[in-house]
Amino acid sequence: MKTEEIWQKILNYFSSKLTNISFNTWFKDTKLLSIDNNEFKIYITSEFKKNFIETKYSDLIDEGIKEVTGKDYTFVLVTESNDDKKIEVIKEEDSNQDIIVENKNINNNLNQNYTFDNFVVGDSNRLAQTVSLAVAESPGKLYNPLFLWGRSGLGKTHLMNAIGNYIVQNTNLSVLYITSEQFINDFTEINRKKPGEDNFNLVKNFKDKYRNIDVLLIDDIQMLGNANKSQDEFFNTFNTLHGLNKQIIISSDRSPDDLKLLEERLRTRFTWGLPVNIMPPDYDLKLKILKNKIAGHETSKLIEPEVLEYIANNSESDVRHLEGAINRLYAYTAMYNNDKIDLDFAKEALKDYLNSSIYLSNDIAKIRKAVAEYYDLTEESLKSKKRNAVINNARQVAMYLCKMNTDETIEKIGLEFNRDHATVIHACDKVEEQLKTDEKLRNEIKEIKDKIIS
Repeated sequence: MKTEEIWQKILNYFSSKLTNISFNTWFKDTKLLSIDNNEFKIYITSEFKKNFIETKYSDLIDEGIKEVTGKDYTFVLVTESNDDKKIEVIKEEDSNQDIIVENKNINNNLNQNYTFDNFVVGDSNRLAQTVSLAVAESPGKLYNPLFLWGRSGLGKTHLMNAIGNYIVQNTNLSVLYITSEQFINDFTEINRKKPGEDNFNLVKNFKDKYRNIDVLLIDDIQMLGNANKSQDEFFNTFNTLHGLNKQIIISSDRSPDDLKLLEERLRTRFTWGLPVNIMPPDYDLKLKILKNKIAGHETSKLIEPEVLEYIANNSESDVRHLEGAINRLYAYTAMYNNDKIDLDFAKEALKDYLNSSIYLSNDIAKIRKAVAEYYDLTEESLKSKKRNAVINNARQVAMYLCKMNTDETIEKIGLEFNRDHATVIHACDKVEEQLKTDEKLRNEIKEIKDKIIS
């Protein structure tokens, strides 16, 4: 049997043992590079996935190889950056998995409609999705706390509920999803007692609710900013759960360092595990989300492809705005009983909802194209990992022009060039500094700007 055939049979075995989302996340894009000296060399796409597979799925890989080949082989996982490092398996202690918690998830507050299966993944949220699934598969063992942050409407709440639903469906652990506002209300209720009454039972019920659980998911932690006494109580709750290796997942609209209204001791604890930024979706992801939203809807067959492209180009960079555009389109269609949803109809239906006069993502695309043509490069090279001097210089100029000539965020510009926000800031600062003394660069940028305008 050829190497490809062997690995496909092993992948089929993995698929039969795992949920679709787990298989697709961890194994779908793996490859068997070679079988030498009774050793399988397996390619993994990232160091993070490699480490997690080593920890979680070593036994499954052994089983799959034995099932298909009938022999015992050793195996090595390699990435682009790590070609020969032998695996060091970290055996899990599964004692928590065997504990059956009475009435464990009667009031977990989870929205069962939010799952990993219906979370649409793209470059801007891939890390958050992968890390969230890893935490869901090994709660309390990897990143604790997991801190998801990003502006409203990017999928933080969806991922938190997906983690909770996955744990409920696959373990006996108790889960509680709560918003910061609910936490504050519950804590405030403790002090609402009549004169002469004690609040012993209220305090006991509060602590039972928040501290006798295995997984706490708390949304919009920034809402604790103006509630000092609630901050103190959450600090104590956090310490209790963390000390018992109970999983904590937190979301916020800003990074831990930017939560200035929270006490420093809380902000510090939020960075103990892993803070992950979910960035706004790029055009490709918005298009995927739109296609996912209309899938199965009876009106979807009336929508022409350019309508979705129009919405993706003109919508704001959050999922709720995309959903709103689709809902308005459906409502308009029902009102006029149209048998076709073409671009003209969509523009009329959404004229007061979308930024249809000019959209900034196209400004970035236009700048990127002009820079690529000026330096005789391809647009793909500006988005690639290539770092030779010519491409790197052109990429920095393009990012600088985007920052100076559009209203897009640094994060959005980074997405359009497959770079993080720190790289964009560095590039812009470098170009600004060069412009002070480099007349040639000043002329180049002037010529590119003239080309963009013309």
